[in-house]
Amino acid sequence: MTENPRAGFLPIVPQGLPEGWTSRAPEEADVEEIVDLVRAEKREVEGSGTVEADVVAGEAVGQGAWTRRQVVVLDPEGRIRVWARVHDRAAGRTNVDLTADPELSREQEQHLATILLSWAEQVALTIARGRGLGGTRLDVSVHEADDRLRSLLEPAGYRLARTWPQMTRDRRPRDEYLVETHHREGVVARRIAKREDGTPVAADLQAVYRMIEESFADHFNSYRESFPEFLARLREAPGHRWDHWWIAEIDVEGQWVPGGAVAALVLPPDESGAEGTYIDYIGVHRLARGRGVAKALLHTVLADTARRGRNRVSLEVDADSPTGADGLYESMGWTTRYRTESWHRDVRLEGTDDPVPRARLDG
Repeated sequence: MTENPRAGFLPIVPQGLPEGWTSRAPEEADVEEIVDLVRAEKREVEGSGTVEADVVAGEAVGQGAWTRRQVVVLDPEGRIRVWARVHDRAAGRTNVDLTADPELSREQEQHLATILLSWAEQVALTIARGRGLGGTRLDVSVHEADDRLRSLLEPAGYRLARTWPQMTRDRRPRDEYLVETHHREGVVARRIAKREDGTPVAADLQAVYRMIEESFADHFNSYRESFPEFLARLREAPGHRWDHWWIAEIDVEGQWVPGGAVAALVLPPDESGAEGTYIDYIGVHRLARGRGVAKALLHTVLADTARRGRNRVSLEVDADSPTGADGLYESMGWTTRYRTESWHRDVRLEGTDDPVPRARLDG
């Protein structure tokens, strides 16, 4: 029986805040101020993109909040100046996010970051203990132009681990016909099946999960995520839709079996007012590589995007992927808008020597 990672969880309060400063969990009434804080921080980082208010709200107090431990830090006037959160991403994997008011002085920012990164570590270790693990990997995502955040992480023991190009492909004429014009014999992509009441068929959800898990087994920072955690995490996104999940089936000696899958979601309207599609995951089973499965799935998503009247398909790719995925995307018209970086720190409970079970520590 797996332990509940939240059973017996005791709140951990950031220690050492300046006199008159306070911290507490975010509340519904804080959402507008938190969104403004995120926008202010993004304005300081050139090319960091727009802020999706519903995503921020969901993470702070909505569906996405249940897997997070978070605090807002208020100055003596009661103004929110920092929003810190620790995401129980999966066994052995903990995401840390720190959003700070750019109006803070450098001294204030460094002092608060030291306190909150220490708080995040203690929360992550408490979660790891609840999961029955000896430790976890802390993971912070940093925009390539965000020198401020990067400078806060280095003194805290984080190291640059990986770079992720954030790529976009604009819709092109005749995209809606890509599936027919680029058909590959022995490969067929289809949406996951649904029951009469509109709920997805469990076997197809499990197939998507299995394809994605198996496809990333030999990638950097590979780790196992349970099926329930996988489903819960992807459903947190406001743009989640079951009809944006596809399975690619391949012909193996006359039988059609899953060879790959895509889990996508809806992007909110951009400056032109048009929605987009985001490929959250695309995976090809190792035994199905070289058969055109990835292209079949990508053509399917591009065609679906065009038929829905959307204007773009975005995705994230590992710059050092062993499959050379970035080259495939570039050959199909994707271009890099900006890059993000993964900064890692492995922490363990005292007396243990296994900080990240079932995960590779190095690329």
